[in-house]
Amino acid sequence: MPHSPVPAMQQLLTILDLEALEQDLFRGTSPQVGWQRVFGGQVIGQALVAAQRTVAADRPVHSLHAYFMRPGDPAAPIIYEVDRIRDGLSFATRSVVAIQHGKAIFSLSASFQKEEEGMEYQAAIPQAPAPEDLPDREQMREAFLAGAPDHVRSYWERERPIEVRPLSLDHYLSDRKLAAEQKVWVRTTAPVPDDRIIQAAILAYLSDMTLLDTALFAHGRSVFDRTLQVASLDHAMWFHRPCKLDDWLLYSMDSPNTNGARGFTRGSLYQRDGTLIASVAQEGLIRDRSKA
Repeated sequence: MPHSPVPAMQQLLTILDLEALEQDLFRGTSPQVGWQRVFGGQVIGQALVAAQRTVAADRPVHSLHAYFMRPGDPAAPIIYEVDRIRDGLSFATRSVVAIQHGKAIFSLSASFQKEEEGMEYQAAIPQAPAPEDLPDREQMREAFLAGAPDHVRSYWERERPIEVRPLSLDHYLSDRKLAAEQKVWVRTTAPVPDDRIIQAAILAYLSDMTLLDTALFAHGRSVFDRTLQVASLDHAMWFHRPCKLDDWLLYSMDSPNTNGARGFTRGSLYQRDGTLIASVAQEGLIRDRSKA
């Protein structure tokens, strides 16, 4: 009998469970879903798991800063080499290099802190309709995908570990120049283990979804435009509060700048109850090949 396909969320949990090769040396793999390169959020998540496994359990991650150097090869394993930069009384710092075919494809620096009390403040959650009031996957397929190009349709129809419900699909359906901001609701498609390492890694994974798209809105272009070369260059993330990922999250994004074939974007991730759990910043390559 043919094997049933592994659910996408189970695939994600499996690839985040890195194989330990030696002290501070780990190996990760990629799901075989027909992509030409490894999804950036996957590499961020795996590198974060590698770093966290070398840090005391009472020091969760509070920030990471990463650079993408080369596209990852989905068919080859990725080796993660961790450098224990510092272990202080409250903070720990780690550096991780991801290697494929003998070359670095990605680097990450992350900082970890013992939890402690401090002054509390956060920005309020933006106004947005509830995710239940937005089109679900089937409704989006009926309303949007019927006339969409094959490569757009295959992206949205593919089973993914994260469900995305955009507040608007205007930027996919029109070439009008729009405000460089968007909001989407996101959630995992299956339960997440009660493990803060895995929860932080999945949050990092999903933070790379839809973010760079926002930089294209002001130009009336879409990430699906095949005349554009679009790729993440760097990624920074700050983890403000823990999150069990057991409900929808509102991802609010904006892009204040594009120039020099780069687009800069910012994002905030909120729980449904308004709790701000993480902030994100990213710059990506946006190269218009039609003008080359």
